Amino acid sequence: MSRIHEALKKAELERAAVQGGAVEPNLVSVPLSEVSGIPDSSVAVAAVPTGPGGLSGAGITSFAGPFNLDALLTRCAPAEWRPDPATMLFFNGDDGARGTEEFRTLRSRLYHARERMSLKKVLVTSALPKEGKSFTAANLAQVLVRQHGRRVLLIDADLRGPRLHEVLGTASSPGLAEYLNGQNDEFSIMQRGPLEGLFLIPSGRRPEDPAELVANGRLKFLLQRVEPLFDWIIIDSPPAVPVSDAGILAKSCDGVLIVVRSNQTPFDMARKAREEFAGQTVVGVVLNGARDEPAYERYYYGAYQKNGAGAKSQG
Repeated sequence: MSRIHEALKKAELERAAVQGGAVEPNLVSVPLSEVSGIPDSSVAVAAVPTGPGGLSGAGITSFAGPFNLDALLTRCAPAEWRPDPATMLFFNGDDGARGTEEFRTLRSRLYHARERMSLKKVLVTSALPKEGKSFTAANLAQVLVRQHGRRVLLIDADLRGPRLHEVLGTASSPGLAEYLNGQNDEFSIMQRGPLEGLFLIPSGRRPEDPAELVANGRLKFLLQRVEPLFDWIIIDSPPAVPVSDAGILAKSCDGVLIVVRSNQTPFDMARKAREEFAGQTVVGVVLNGARDEPAYERYYYGAYQKNGAGAKSQG
């Protein structure tokens, strides 16, 4: 414990020397080697002072002040989005548009699943690229927030091929990558959308090593910080089969929703995607791009959604 005390005291003195006065403690991630002498890359979370010249100056993310609803609404001003009308189904006010009823059904089934289990943080993925996971994640967030008083956070965690900022018509950075790199706090990466209660964390600038970034532990801490303020958190991840990111991200979530594309996703790839989440809760499978035929309505597995033949979906 003496080494922990020495590390905290050192940080306090450094910041006081720079700022010339007393300081308030903020929450930062401190390498274990700083407090225990153990040469380990993992971190221990501790309340230590940060500021110019202190630990935060070395690239460690600091969190100044409380993270509550008042702070969220004050610091996340409404952003100007230009959503793609061909794929974003709930921005044009047409409640009868093709595909909207299917997303309401998906919403209902997720609420039914919530009655049996703890379910707030939902990872949306697919086996392969271009099967509609981003389309599904974005519209699911929109239909969830249509219920009065709901707040939904949509996170683009596909750091390899981000799509949410494109379909929502907004900036991609600063975003999740900057937070995971320790460059930005949670307020500065979060956007407040034109739909009341809808918030977005875009992907940010593409990192050199996405797998290492999502595995550094800071995403889990971010989710712990923001979870109390939202009714749902929807996370768009990379495809599950080609890269390992989705499996890593799923460990921080309550459930996984797998998107497969009708007449396109090979069966063995869909099965392999399911195997990637062994030990995780798969709450359902979304069938995207199904033909607009009554016969299809008789079949579903888990959470079933069919996208009308005339609608476009990507990502």
